[in-house]
Amino acid sequence: MERELKKEIITGEKLAKEFKEHSVAEFFKKNRQMLGLYGKVRTLTTVVHEYITNSLDACEEARILPEIEVKIDELGPEYYQITVKDNGPGLTKETVGKALGKLLAGTKFHRLVQMRGQQGIGASGCTMLSQMTTGKAIKVISGTGKGKAFACEITIDPKRNEPKIENMRDLDRNFRGLMIQARFKGVLYRESVMGPLEYIRRTAIANPHAKITFRSPKGEKIVFNRTSTYIPKPPKAMKPHPAGVTVDDVVTMAHHTKAKKVSSFLKNDFERIGDTALEKIQKFVSFDLNKDPKKLTWSEAEQIVNAFRKIKFLAPSADGLRPIGEERIRKSLESIVQPEYVVTLTRQPKVYAGGYPFQVEIGIAYGGKAGISTNGNSKSQEDESGVKVEIMRFANRAPLLFDAGNCAITKAVHSIDWKRYGVRDLENTPLTIFVNFISVHVPYTGAGKQAIADEDEVMEELRLALMVCARKTARYISAKRAEIERRMKRDMFYKYIPEIAEALSKITKKDKEKIAKKLEWLVLTKLKLEKKEEKSSKELKVEGKDSKKVAKGEKIAGKSG
Repeated sequence: MERELKKEIITGEKLAKEFKEHSVAEFFKKNRQMLGLYGKVRTLTTVVHEYITNSLDACEEARILPEIEVKIDELGPEYYQITVKDNGPGLTKETVGKALGKLLAGTKFHRLVQMRGQQGIGASGCTMLSQMTTGKAIKVISGTGKGKAFACEITIDPKRNEPKIENMRDLDRNFRGLMIQARFKGVLYRESVMGPLEYIRRTAIANPHAKITFRSPKGEKIVFNRTSTYIPKPPKAMKPHPAGVTVDDVVTMAHHTKAKKVSSFLKNDFERIGDTALEKIQKFVSFDLNKDPKKLTWSEAEQIVNAFRKIKFLAPSADGLRPIGEERIRKSLESIVQPEYVVTLTRQPKVYAGGYPFQVEIGIAYGGKAGISTNGNSKSQEDESGVKVEIMRFANRAPLLFDAGNCAITKAVHSIDWKRYGVRDLENTPLTIFVNFISVHVPYTGAGKQAIADEDEVMEELRLALMVCARKTARYISAKRAEIERRMKRDMFYKYIPEIAEALSKITKKDKEKIAKKLEWLVLTKLKLEKKEEKSSKELKVEGKDSKKVAKGEKIAGKSG
């Protein structure tokens, strides 16, 4: 028995032989569900999401009105080819490999700037998925529109997380933008609330300056025209706010700063730190702030962070946030959702986690084609099987279609007592609730970027914004119901007028028609139905159309909570 135990003993030297390093590409290859690449329908929609997101960001940074074409071709059972083309600035030969063939490489992750994508994973993850499921490279064409276009094919070396570029060649034709063509197996196209078409529809609503053309596997062509020519101003990269940093952040930043003194490092590399704040910080630390920041120790960095906690700083600047805007959301919803009534609201910026500014935008559309049919399709695709509430979630204008139950937006919507606002049954009401969360750092719950974490400050702001808009919607709903009740009451009286007129005519020997007209006049005047109806119609018209008054009223209501 002892001999058997001795044979089973594994030494450290033996374990060392099994020790291997793995690249981030290998990690995500084995854990692609962390990128949202799981489920046949979800995977296809996620691929479309990643490509469109990159196109929108690129066009906006280049100050170009986006024109994006998406085409999905069915090549076989659960086998599709996706082609996405935009009119953006394109990629260079030097950057195309890193942008589409290297995970965690990009222009976004290292900056505190409002972007749809943040991690530099998505497009490269799609390249890896194509390679994993079909063994084929993605095809790319890029150009500036000045005769400098090129084409190539890209795969990923997962062992080194490096792009492999093949068939690089210059093109004679004039081409501007970027076109990506990739093939995927084990995916499925469905026209459902989680399918590519619904994703594009919602993208068009949240990005009214974009024109998106979609061609489905059935050959159907759908064009979502832009409703605005306003290109959002380029978002500004922001510096970290002292209230939201950790000791490790300070140490890492100090060792990479260009500043020669800790004082200039704090003043130049952080937001809201001026001479007055530096004087206060010096009183709370035991070392001279003229020290070289590269020699800053962990304990000294702890002293700085503790000093930050004792000082009241101004909230982070919101200059880096770029909301859609109330009027643009309104026009977009009216164009695509076509509701009876819509109210929109852009709240003032707030801060979460001590140092990240964020803003909430809300739109509530009622009636018309608002809501979704009970079979899961948007109501705009005509359906007679009923309708239920539609919650449209967005982060920095990018639709969030999945993980709804785990998202702060969904939780906030369901935490509201909608009965107080005239919505008797939220789940079965023709209502579209639009919520856009914008921030330089969206607190996603995972790398799939489909759900927002329920931070306390985020939840509070979402609830306040929803309640402000719900109050406006409640006025419309109650006025509409009152009008319906008045009409029903009038119709009920009108129903019996002919019989009463005929009976009175026989008794009084007077003209039946004159009696009927007199009775109609009594119904309208004595019960005051006509005046109330006219007044109601005028109120509804003002409530639904006067966006400036609505916006002003909402902001006032928002202050009171």
